[in-house]
Amino acid sequence: MINLEQMALILKALPDPAFILSRSGKYVALFGGRDARYYHDGSGLVGCYIADLIKPDKARWFLDQIALALDSRQLLIAEYELSNRDVKDLPDDGPQQPIWFEGRVQALDFQVSGEDVVLWVASNISARHELELQLKALSDTDQLTGLFNRRKLEYELASHYELSARYAVLNSILMFDLDNLKIINDNLGHQVGDELIQVVAAVCRSELRQNDIACRFGGDEFVIVLPNTGPEQALQFACRLHQLLQTALSRFVAAGSVASVSIGVASMVPEDGSFSGTLQRADRALYQAKKLGKNQVVEALTGG
Repeated sequence: MINLEQMALILKALPDPAFILSRSGKYVALFGGRDARYYHDGSGLVGCYIADLIKPDKARWFLDQIALALDSRQLLIAEYELSNRDVKDLPDDGPQQPIWFEGRVQALDFQVSGEDVVLWVASNISARHELELQLKALSDTDQLTGLFNRRKLEYELASHYELSARYAVLNSILMFDLDNLKIINDNLGHQVGDELIQVVAAVCRSELRQNDIACRFGGDEFVIVLPNTGPEQALQFACRLHQLLQTALSRFVAAGSVASVSIGVASMVPEDGSFSGTLQRADRALYQAKKLGKNQVVEALTGG
């Protein structure tokens, strides 16, 4: 059997810190936190209150989690970040990257000084969180261009179409592809063709607003999502982008053919039924631009 003295030693040896916190946010006790790679001595926290140490918004979040665990009596698992900017009376010019934690919060079946308490075990997951972000970026990003891929595009289009349908938010999309890419590939090689595609991506990035989304749809086909943009503004943007791309691609010439782009423009309307309907209209406008001789911008007809 383990005696009380041995139990105290076991709790002290825990690699992650385990806090006893009251409903009001008082640090009642602290055990563990022995992994010196991630944690400093937190014994000075005992007797203090979260609201005395942490800035109001983040302090309210901690108190909300404690209350939720106490009221539900269920194990609560939450991921959160902490940086020097969250702590009172510390300068804001510390490390740029916040520390990420996984908190496991469980209500305890006793009170301390008349208050309900929880056990809060905090595990440093910064390395895991960074890896998850990198994996997510890879899953959403086209390798050749660094733009978003089709998977990310469909997610964003669904979200923006829902906003458009529910709140009448104006959203537009551009669909375009490269003219004469096959001729350039056949005469100058696929490496030059890849460079051409990268030039298109670079021009797109240089012209996008912060909330705009550019995606490589597949092959030499691209889609740009323009949130909060109506038909007139979308057409103006498409014409400006077309002119910039025409200039940037003018050096790619093979067998008398110059690289250029054809662009279809469509704005989301209820008649589309879904983002796929908007995308189809943009695609038809793109096809019309090709049919009219390439290297131009065509605006989609509503319901057309």
